Amino acid sequence: MMSLNSLKNKSFYTRLVSGIILVLIILGTIIGGGNLLLGFCFVISIIGLHELYNVLGFAKKILGIAGYAAAAAYYLLVKSGNENYIILLLVASMVVMMVIFVFRFSEYHADQIFLAFFGILYVAVMISFIYKLRIQSEGTYLVWLIILGSWGSDTFAYLVGMIFGKHKLAPVLSPKKSVEGAVGGVVASGILGIVYCLIFKEHISVSPVMTGLICAGAAVISQIGDLAASGIKRNYEIKDYGRLIPGHGGILDRFDSIIFAAPVIYYLIMYV
Repeated sequence: MMSLNSLKNKSFYTRLVSGIILVLIILGTIIGGGNLLLGFCFVISIIGLHELYNVLGFAKKILGIAGYAAAAAYYLLVKSGNENYIILLLVASMVVMMVIFVFRFSEYHADQIFLAFFGILYVAVMISFIYKLRIQSEGTYLVWLIILGSWGSDTFAYLVGMIFGKHKLAPVLSPKKSVEGAVGGVVASGILGIVYCLIFKEHISVSPVMTGLICAGAAVISQIGDLAASGIKRNYEIKDYGRLIPGHGGILDRFDSIIFAAPVIYYLIMYV
């Protein structure tokens, strides 16, 4: 029989390899930009939406199909630049879902209708801000702040927590996370933002201090996003949203922090 250490080593290397492959895909699509990045955001949005709907119990039902259709229509609007119609799309999506509720009343609970609509915003809309930031002037460089503010925070929060963690951050939602790790993740993200800006200062008009603050702020909100995703899993008593990424889980397991960080960084850069 395989020993416990062998199993742990196998799990670690599986997680490491799949993580490297995922990072390479992210690098390729963000560097490529344009339709490549938009298509990537759309694909992971649909997969993430399917994972969420699967947890909620209607991934393959007409309510789920309505959600996927709304997400697809949203990305078509983003692609065409007709974002003035997004509010109309969201209103129409809610109306369609309520129609489904009325005519399939015995099949769905009211909570499922609300959560189906929530999924469109939570997954499809929020992930699209990666693409929206990438297409801005200087977006080729500023879009990487999303990665630094989310995955940078995740990485350093884990490392600092492993070494110095003593006080539980959210004992019920995520027992392994510590206050020390959370603070370390925020500080490290801020430093990464400053260093990144100094390296590419010829291409970025935002000051190093501001990029540091933006990344630190994104790190805070990304950790909240991580805990929010954990809260949903706790409510529905599941360990992972899916198994698409070996060692990591599903799309929502790996992109939970980016989902929150992307729109926050976009609006901080655009309006602050």
